[in-house]
Amino acid sequence: MNIINEMNMEFDSRPENESFARSASAAFLMQLDPTVSEIGDIKTSVSEAVTNCVVHAYKGTRGKIRITIKFTSDHTVIIKIIDKGCGIEDVHKAMEPLYTSAPEEERAGLGFAVMQSFCDDVNVRSIVGRGTTVTLKKKLSPRYRDERT
Repeated sequence: MNIINEMNMEFDSRPENESFARSASAAFLMQLDPTVSEIGDIKTSVSEAVTNCVVHAYKGTRGKIRITIKFTSDHTVIIKIIDKGCGIEDVHKAMEPLYTSAPEEERAGLGFAVMQSFCDDVNVRSIVGRGTTVTLKKKLSPRYRDERT
C-alpha cells in the first residue's frame, strides 16, 4: 500500500472553520473521483471530528486543529484530525452512543457513532492534557487510476 498523495492543513478551533474543513477535505479528495455517497460520508465524518475538537478539546478556548489526508494505491483514504486540547479521559466511554461530556450544551453524543457508521475504521488515541488524534479510514470504490500504482 503506497501513499499516492497527501495534504496537511491547520486552522483555528473556531466553529465557523468546521465548514472550511469539510469543503477543503472534499476538494482534495475529488481527484479520486469518489461517489456522491462516499464524499458525503467523508465530509460528515470530518465535520463530526472537527466539531468534537471545537466543543470538547478546547472547551471555549482557542487552539489549533490539524488535518492530514492521505490516499493509498489500494484506494484507501486515511484522515487524521489532531488537536492539542484537554484529551479524553475514557476513550471507550466517549465513543459510546449518546455519551457527551457537554450535556449543558445539549449535545447528542453521537459524533463517534456517526464517524463509525460512515467509515471503515475509526481509531481514537488520546492523552489527558496533551490532545487527541482521530484516525478515519475509508476504502473508496476503485474508480481512480494512477499510472504510478
